[in-house]
Amino acid sequence: MKSVSEIFGIKIKNEEYFKKALTHPSYTQDLNLPHTDSYERLEFLGDAVLKLTVSDVLFSLFPESTEGEMSKIRSIIVSDNTLAEIAKGNGLDKLIILSKHDEKQGARKLNSICACAYEAVLGAYYLDGKYKDVRKYIEKTFTPYIADVKNNFAKYNAKEILQEYTQAKDKKRPVYKVINEIGPAHKKQFEVEVSYNENVLAAEIGLSKKDAEQKAAYSACKKLGII
Repeated sequence: MKSVSEIFGIKIKNEEYFKKALTHPSYTQDLNLPHTDSYERLEFLGDAVLKLTVSDVLFSLFPESTEGEMSKIRSIIVSDNTLAEIAKGNGLDKLIILSKHDEKQGARKLNSICACAYEAVLGAYYLDGKYKDVRKYIEKTFTPYIADVKNNFAKYNAKEILQEYTQAKDKKRPVYKVINEIGPAHKKQFEVEVSYNENVLAAEIGLSKKDAEQKAAYSACKKLGII
């Protein structure tokens, strides 16, 4: 609990919330504990806290942006990749309580698990009566990510840009295909190629299929001269 307080810079009142927030379902299943002792319910709450706060920040930062633009930025900001990057960067991933089996399988480093635990801790802080502190933390932590997405919107929005381009030409969509999987399960990378009218436009590697698809789309857009 001391480590969590140091990571988020917010004091803790009720430690039970945070023990649950750091407990993976595999651990409760192993010990035959109630499912409510894992982070799943708190993750549900924390996800809502995060989306509300990021939406509020975006609404204030970009008074001229459309709903669609803000929704796109928010979807990137609250993605598993972003949350896992933050969780791994601040050491929260090391505090997650896993079953012995999942620990051996390297589950601690999975983006999905790190992101869930991160959201669960935000939910725990909300229940702990610290929403004002959490809002300040979220605004400070996520503003640099928001600025990066806003300044490089084409890179993050490449799949939509490419699809709009191809559909305008002949109403066909780009096709994405995983052509290779690299590394062990807990550190797997995906190589994805994107093609249009059966012609391969680009291929890129990412930490997830979506990440690889976005990178491939961006390369394709640059190749076609539409970005």
